[in-house]
Parts: sequence; C-alpha cells; structure tokens
Amino acid sequence: MAQTTNLTIRLDSQDKRELEKLTSSFGMNMTTFFSIYVKQALKQRKIPFEIAEDPFYSAKNQERLDRSIADAQMGKLTLHELIEVDDDE
Repeated sequence: MAQTTNLTIRLDSQDKRELEKLTSSFGMNMTTFFSIYVKQALKQRKIPFEIAEDPFYSAKNQERLDRSIADAQMGKLTLHELIEVDDDE
C-alpha cells in the first residue's frame, strides 16, 4: 500500500457542508473524493473538468470598464440607476 500523508485545505464552511452532502450521496467521504480528483488530475495532466471564464472578465466587459475609468479620469462621470437589461433585446 502506498504511503499516505495529510493535506489541510481551507474551504468556505457552507461549501464544505454542501460537499460533504454531495460526496455522501455518491457513497464516499471527502478524502475519497479528493483522492479521485488528484488521481485524475495526475493521469490527465490537467484539471479534470472545464473551468468556465468568469463573465466579469470578458473582453466586452473589460472594454466597458476601461471606458468608464477613462471617463472618470476625464471628469465625464454620469450617475444613473443600475437597470438590468437583457442583451438579446
């Protein structure tokens, strides 16, 4: 049997509770879950799932933020209410 070692990680307490419920529903504990994750990451030589880009960092949003910063630096700020708009409209 392979020699084991301990690993300490920090998680948000709510995330930990939800992960415990999830792994329990799979019939495993969190140690088994993380062991499977590590084995897959090592086998595939990558993170074994897709990580989607946070829309905040999209090129379109960054361009808008850059324009807003430039406007603020030039004293061209306007105040308005935040209104959620569907981009498809």
